[in-house]
Amino acid sequence: MKKLGVVAIALFMSLALHAQDLPDTQIKDVNTGKKLPFNQVPAKGRVTVISFWATWCVPCKKEIKNIGLQLPNWQKEADFDYVTISIDEARAEGLVRSYALSQGWSFPYYMDPNSDLKRSLSFQNVPYTLIIDKNGKVAFNHTGYEEGGESEVWAKIKELVAAK
Repeated sequence: MKKLGVVAIALFMSLALHAQDLPDTQIKDVNTGKKLPFNQVPAKGRVTVISFWATWCVPCKKEIKNIGLQLPNWQKEADFDYVTISIDEARAEGLVRSYALSQGWSFPYYMDPNSDLKRSLSFQNVPYTLIIDKNGKVAFNHTGYEEGGESEVWAKIKELVAAK
């Protein structure tokens, strides 16, 4: 019975997240140093995949690496955007930048240095993946990563890009 209650709460939180507008919580563009509201990251009329991660999170790095390897092929087949947001503390900005550069990231990467966005979105752990639909609404969210899990993300991307 207790397990059913936990499942019901998780389902409610997931549905609530899908219904809400994206928060305007400030995040930082690591390349420019400028702050911007999170709700301005997903481009209007485009599907956007967002991977939340941290420099100390091995599964996060593995997920981003595996998505990054697939990204050129995926983007040939479906027109969508991919960004990452680090939840590392502000003092780790140099680590975030140097890691992204060492990995050759060609996609945008941001920081949520005080975890304000993390709190706004009500998630606890990374890796955490969000897919924002063309209407700027959360269409998919997932916590954790297992090898091959990016195929579920890819299936959702294709579905959302094809939607009118």
